[in-house]
Amino acid sequence: MLEKLGIETVRIDLPFRLNHVNCFMAEGETGWTVIDAGLNNTYTQNVWKERIGNKKVSDLFITHYHPDHFGHAGQLQQWTGARVSMSEIDARSALTVWEESYVENLYGHYKTSGIPEHMAREMVGNTGEFTSLVTPYPTIGHYFKEGEKLPIGRYEYEIIHAPGHSDGMVCFYNAEESVLISADHILPKITPNISYWFHGDDNPLQSYLASLESIKRLDIDFVIPSHGKPFHGANGRIDEIIRHHEDRLEDTLRSITDATTVYEACGRLFKMQLTVHETRFAIGETIAHLEYLRRAGECDRKFEEGQWIYYQK
Repeated sequence: MLEKLGIETVRIDLPFRLNHVNCFMAEGETGWTVIDAGLNNTYTQNVWKERIGNKKVSDLFITHYHPDHFGHAGQLQQWTGARVSMSEIDARSALTVWEESYVENLYGHYKTSGIPEHMAREMVGNTGEFTSLVTPYPTIGHYFKEGEKLPIGRYEYEIIHAPGHSDGMVCFYNAEESVLISADHILPKITPNISYWFHGDDNPLQSYLASLESIKRLDIDFVIPSHGKPFHGANGRIDEIIRHHEDRLEDTLRSITDATTVYEACGRLFKMQLTVHETRFAIGETIAHLEYLRRAGECDRKFEEGQWIYYQK
């Protein structure tokens, strides 16, 4: 199916438990379009040098601001001169969240979440380590608009705003072949991380579930994800993801039977051994589920001795 669409996969390894990201290339009338870029490290640079060679790259589409998608965009733009396009929401995030002023503020947020001091400092340090993996920043030449049409390979795709995993994430939809380039919005084997990162949308899980329902109405056949292999049947997978979050919300509510910090709730929800990097995601996901429940009237919170305490109503 990818060959029919004129899309090539560029699999880039990642140094995490989630061990790869799928980027894409497609030839057009004015040159090649690249979708997403990987982290900016020597390995990724070599992958792109090999895959691009002497090809003319006219456009670089970034689906969202997370470092495994955005990180190498600036370096790739310098090499190719490509125009970089992404949503305005995520462009703002991409150019701010790895800056020292933002990273330094994370310590206070982690402390109000009940995270022990030594761990909070390690988590802040881990965030700061990504600065070198996302710089130099690209110059954003175009902001994607909802419903905008653009060519990718042999077909035209519509921009769909799909918030949740990030506030400004976009997917690319072709109605003719019933295809969705889904980025991290719909993945075949794992559920996308839905986290609150102390900026932007303060109820990302609500936004994510709403955007899943919106895409479900399109009844898409073929999904091309950023992690894992392409698959058929978007709606079946969407139903599985929704059920997962329904179950996770029940687990989260049970985790705050007693007055509980975010850190304590996280420990009850994530029982496996986590790296510092993974702990950042686990904390963010715990907050997203707690805040969904709070705004749905299922729980409440209070600020006590410098920490947010969640409890069932």
